[in-house]
Amino acid sequence: MAISPLLRFLAMNRTFLAPAKINLCLHVLGKRPDGYHELAMLMQRVSLYDTVHIALVAEPGVRVVCKGVELPSGGENIAARAARRMLELSGADCGVEISIDKSIPVAAGLGGGSSDAATVLMGLDGMLATAFGKKTLMAEGVKLGADVPFFIFEEPAWATGIGNRLEAAPPLAPLWYVLVNPGVPVATAWVYQNLGLTSPGRVARMPGFLETTGGVVRLLHNDLERVTIPRYPVIAALKERLVELGAAGALMSGSGPTVFGVFEDAGTARTACEELATVAGWRAFLVRPV
Repeated sequence: MAISPLLRFLAMNRTFLAPAKINLCLHVLGKRPDGYHELAMLMQRVSLYDTVHIALVAEPGVRVVCKGVELPSGGENIAARAARRMLELSGADCGVEISIDKSIPVAAGLGGGSSDAATVLMGLDGMLATAFGKKTLMAEGVKLGADVPFFIFEEPAWATGIGNRLEAAPPLAPLWYVLVNPGVPVATAWVYQNLGLTSPGRVARMPGFLETTGGVVRLLHNDLERVTIPRYPVIAALKERLVELGAAGALMSGSGPTVFGVFEDAGTARTACEELATVAGWRAFLVRPV
């Protein structure tokens, strides 16, 4: 039976959602001989998404356009490198065109670029019928960025190593989060370069008893705040304001500058989000775990 033009189009053009992440805790345990840092983190995907459109085309090569942000649209961005690697692994003789509608703030500690790359790897795994599976895709993903495997893992995870060794986390309380980005980009490399570790950090173990709000709030910790907050004091002000508006706790995500507040009640969270969104230059998002 001949394939209809519509079905052929749908097979060659797909749209995917790439979620953001938050770090409920981030411990830096020491610097490795390879220059990276040994980490222990609890990571959670949340319902703030970039939209990634992927098309297989006859013309060879990879082309990426990121709408609404000033990002390199050529061959060096992480989504393009993910697509190029999938073409190499599959042996396909086609090209890939990617269009990304950004909703996740850039350089914000929310993993948007890594999520886009993971989405491209997983999307092309289906579109090119390679069926490599998560283990292979995660091994390829870590070559692109330390957070990429987490987005392929698709579960809340306790992450160690450089963030690439993942273990499924215990069940988490069904909370609401308010993310607030103050509009100042922070380079992850700059944060780690200025961390200034003088002694190994304490051992961090997988937390338990996260089914309650109190259990999650007691976990909140980010070693990178001691670098980012002195340079960007607005982060500390955001944490204080979120608590004033009813958050049970607040923390900077990743290397910042985005801060999230932890809320039990949807109404309180929504009111806080609306209040914070009125501040010029700030972006606020009401999200849930995914």
